Amino acid sequence: MGKTNRNIFYTLSLSFLLFVGCSNNDANENKEAVAQANEGVNEETNEEINEENNSNNNEPNEENNTENGTEDVVEIEFWHAMGGGLGDTLEQLVDDYNQSQENYEITAEYQGSYEELLTQFRTVGGTETAPGLVQMFEVGTKYMIESEHITPVQEWIDRDGYDVSQLEENILSYYQVDGELYSMPFNSSTPALFYNKDMFEDAGLDPENPPRTFTEIKEAAEALTTDDTYGFSMLGHGWFFEQMISTQGADYVDQDNGRSADATEALFGGEEGLRVYEWLNEMNEAETFNYYGRDWDDLRAAFQGEDVAMYMDSSAGTKSAVDNAGFEVGVSFIPHADEIDPNGVVIGGASVWMANGISEEEQQASWDFMKWFNQPEIQAEWHVNTGYFATNPSAYDEAIVGEEHESYPQLTVPIDQLQETVASSATQGALITVFPESREEVVTSLEAMYQGTSPEEALQQAVDGTNRAIEVSTRAAE
Repeated sequence: MGKTNRNIFYTLSLSFLLFVGCSNNDANENKEAVAQANEGVNEETNEEINEENNSNNNEPNEENNTENGTEDVVEIEFWHAMGGGLGDTLEQLVDDYNQSQENYEITAEYQGSYEELLTQFRTVGGTETAPGLVQMFEVGTKYMIESEHITPVQEWIDRDGYDVSQLEENILSYYQVDGELYSMPFNSSTPALFYNKDMFEDAGLDPENPPRTFTEIKEAAEALTTDDTYGFSMLGHGWFFEQMISTQGADYVDQDNGRSADATEALFGGEEGLRVYEWLNEMNEAETFNYYGRDWDDLRAAFQGEDVAMYMDSSAGTKSAVDNAGFEVGVSFIPHADEIDPNGVVIGGASVWMANGISEEEQQASWDFMKWFNQPEIQAEWHVNTGYFATNPSAYDEAIVGEEHESYPQLTVPIDQLQETVASSATQGALITVFPESREEVVTSLEAMYQGTSPEEALQQAVDGTNRAIEVSTRAAE
């Protein structure tokens, strides 16, 4: 397909599937009948004794049930955000946990997108119908902390003496505020640069030395652009813009990225944001860049169809990109502005939260599940089957991971990028309740720029829109 037919704007919105669980499996057992009364007791007395004993025998006996292994299983609903093959993998993870012990059972059912789940949780949070466990995307973190409907997992970490140092530091940091961990990291990913190695060779570029800086990307995009192929593209999603702000060591909003106090204004409108907008605009005007819209599948299809040679994607999509390509796929660190040394990336994905409207016993069950899925051998399977990072880096030492990385060496690149990230408020990630609204403002402004609005004006539109959303949210909270 030529450029003319492909140079259109797609406007579908990204959504992630979620699942929600709810089931009840209660089992009751009667005890054995008591022996007949001693000989010599009259018939009337025997009948009274038997009637009383039969009545007692129909009542549960906690001590005997425990001894016989029939104590009621504690059930926990788990609202999660996985669809398709990822959903199947998560269901298997839950099944494995349920089979690993006899005291607790986790269940899960479909709920909708992350945004729909957030709406549902706002409705039922703190009530008897709320789930015990909730998976929530990272930009919902601020709301969840302030909702008063969750129990910070730090409470159970302290109570149990759990060693969080065994977990990946640059994943933990996003979900920690003032040293407290509020939720347990679960499915975590970062963006990476994906490129067509075959096209690199045809264009005289070194496929083993991919471009890193904005200038290098522009030059490579020019060399890779032909009548049938664009050099570079970026999805219409605010996540990628945020990453190129943070890797410059800049905060997205004030108040230490909203971590020392509630953010009052956007900071991405400075020179760091303008560098990103001008970089994309220059390639768009040179026609070495093409915009494929907001739908991940459209951009991925363009890459698989060799309509575009380089693009940014989630690290969780690495195996799929390799498996579906008819060419050799390369993976590299995200691009960064020429003027700076890259600071790294901000974690994306989601974490698992514990509700506070459940019993102590149910919280214990929820905590047990959280500890279980962070074990190295469990995380090894999770990483291999999903492409998400292992929350416990010891998982990378498991034999199954070594074999997978030998087959897919591309998987090691995002891991290196994450572990080389410089810890700061910038790479820890911003905390604002209106993050979804801000992302929408960024994407809308970029689309305006691709249609002819100047980079300066487009960027200011995103800043103004974000500031309005922050102001409205602040007034509503007062």
